[in-house]
Amino acid sequence: MECEMEKTEIKDPKPYNPKGGRPPKKVKRQSQLMVRLTETERFLIEEKARDAGMKPSAWFRQAAKKAKVIARLKPDDLRHLRTLTGMANNLNQLTHLAHKEGLTFIRQCCKELLLEIDLTLKQLSIDDR
Repeated sequence: MECEMEKTEIKDPKPYNPKGGRPPKKVKRQSQLMVRLTETERFLIEEKARDAGMKPSAWFRQAAKKAKVIARLKPDDLRHLRTLTGMANNLNQLTHLAHKEGLTFIRQCCKELLLEIDLTLKQLSIDDR
């Protein structure tokens, strides 16, 4: 009488890893960016990182992700700002003239200038920064 023995396999829950050690990170940071700082800038970054309970490098990365940088003014924007400066000068001159000549004389000039200023400001704010 032959007895059939059932073969049972014992499965190891973890596959054998001959290396051992720490598992690989999901995101590996391979690139570096060297930044020169003054002592004051370094102190501020380290202090803010310490207050947040983070390492300075982690704080710096997070700050870079959330930072909002405003672009420099375009030539059109500079032109509009120069126009506004001239209009502000005109308004100042009209105010001085109003003190000398009276308000009724200056009223229409001021209305026109204020309309021009309003249009220029609207042109300047069209560009979404």
